[in-house]
Formats: sequence, C-alpha cells, structure tokens
Amino acid sequence: MLIGLIRPIENHTVTLKGEDLADVRAQLTAQAPAGWDLVSAMATMEKAGSMRSVEGKFQRRDGLRDIEAENMDALQAQVPEGWQLLSVRTA
Repeated sequence: MLIGLIRPIENHTVTLKGEDLADVRAQLTAQAPAGWDLVSAMATMEKAGSMRSVEGKFQRRDGLRDIEAENMDALQAQVPEGWQLLSVRTA
C-alpha cells in the first residue's frame, strides 16, 4: 500500500509600488494570505522618479491531504486536477 501526500496548486500575484525596497518587501509579506508563501518578488524601476514596482508571487502551501493506492500508477491517477503529489511512502 502506498500513501501519497498531495496539496492544491494555486498561485496569487500582487503588484505594489514604493520608494524603498525594504518597505515594499514588508508590504508584500503583509499581503500574503494565510497558508500561502511568497515565492518570488520581481522589482523594476519606474521610468520617472524613484518609485519601484514589485510583483510578488504567492503559492498556496496549506490544504495537505493523504491519498492511498496499491501501486504508483493508481496513486497518480487519484491526484485531482489542480493538485500536486508531494511525497510517497509505504504503509
């Protein structure tokens, strides 16, 4: 018997502006929904002035659940659309 750990694949993007990258980074951290992690932050300078634009990408990290099957093919067949298989262990 195999047990697979799965979680939903969801992404969320926000764009923020500010003059100081540390301030914008703090704003991004505050924007993170519960159960989500900031996975990238791309900063660009605005054409006029000292403003910076930062696009932050978040991915969902909660919603874990186990699935069971007799073999790997059957386990992979049980992974729903929009979910990913994180790990597999034997029972």
